[in-house]
Amino acid sequence: MATFGVAIAGLTAMGATKDQTATALAVMLVGYGVLSILLSVWLKKPVSVVWSTPGAAFLASSSALGVSFDQAVGAFLISSLLIVITGVWPWLGRVVRLIPPQISAAMLAGVIFPFVIATVHSGVQFPLLIVPVLVVWFLLNRFASVWASPIAISLGFLLIGLSPEVGEMHSTSFLPELAIVTPVFDATVMIAIGVPLYLVTMASQNLPGLAIMQSLGYPLPVRRVFATTGFGSAITAFFGGFGLNLAAITAALNADVGASKDPSKRWIASSWGGVVYIIFAIFAAPFAAFVLAVPRELLLALAGIALLNTFSGALKTAISDDSMRLAGAVTFLTGAAGIAILGVGGAFWALVFGVLVWLLQKTASSK
Repeated sequence: MATFGVAIAGLTAMGATKDQTATALAVMLVGYGVLSILLSVWLKKPVSVVWSTPGAAFLASSSALGVSFDQAVGAFLISSLLIVITGVWPWLGRVVRLIPPQISAAMLAGVIFPFVIATVHSGVQFPLLIVPVLVVWFLLNRFASVWASPIAISLGFLLIGLSPEVGEMHSTSFLPELAIVTPVFDATVMIAIGVPLYLVTMASQNLPGLAIMQSLGYPLPVRRVFATTGFGSAITAFFGGFGLNLAAITAALNADVGASKDPSKRWIASSWGGVVYIIFAIFAAPFAAFVLAVPRELLLALAGIALLNTFSGALKTAISDDSMRLAGAVTFLTGAAGIAILGVGGAFWALVFGVLVWLLQKTASSK
């Protein structure tokens, strides 16, 4: 539910209608269900594919750019094609890896910051709805961290659903209309949305996903994985999907001993996980209708709770190296400020300014 809320916030910020939002969710669920099954069976490894929650958070933080949904879809398609290129021509992946992890993490922390702040504001404005959720989240994060976000956010939606804060639900049908969105390729939007979405997805999902699978004894063929997920993302983009990528936390669950005592059979768990995702797609429209009826500030607050660990981890990485601390701080502050220069949003400029400060410091220290 937590990732649903962030995804819906991101899609609506990009100008998606209620029907387009439901369609995008359903198609992405089917997409990462199919890709999880395909890659797991093909590679005989527990490969899990999901959408990028940090990527969705970035989209939600970019609402001030005022892009139309067809322009956003053009940017989604560009981001997906960049993933394909990363698989086909590994040099692009090497270029991405040249960006210091502190700067990538600081950009991610800046993107997520508005959600975390929304949690504080809503906690004061709606204490009976948000404070119990925070208490449950902190307790579970201490004793059963895997379940902290799912249970806390489910409680949040339950409390909000029983409160008078929920508006009228509008759902035209149980199943979403699968209408194709014709992408519009606007250069400014591609730079403002497409490139940062690609970088956030690579830095927060694909590269950590590869590292986690490697650490658990399942090295993945980068070319095949990126080409497949990028191509799948490109297909879903025509229905409003903002991207499919390797899972990180879910991958750890499916690749661990809890999935099967026999490491050679753990791919079966991720395959069945794909089937569950496809089943969930059936309920995308009514769930989207409910979430869209929740006041935006409460939706952002719940998303902020779900992103607390991601935010704290990114912030820790951003300031982990004394020599990179200033560059990380500049990157974070630029991303968190919500600025737009020449029509291009803060995430892109956060990366640019952070890299410039890093290069200047690096040049000065070498003299």
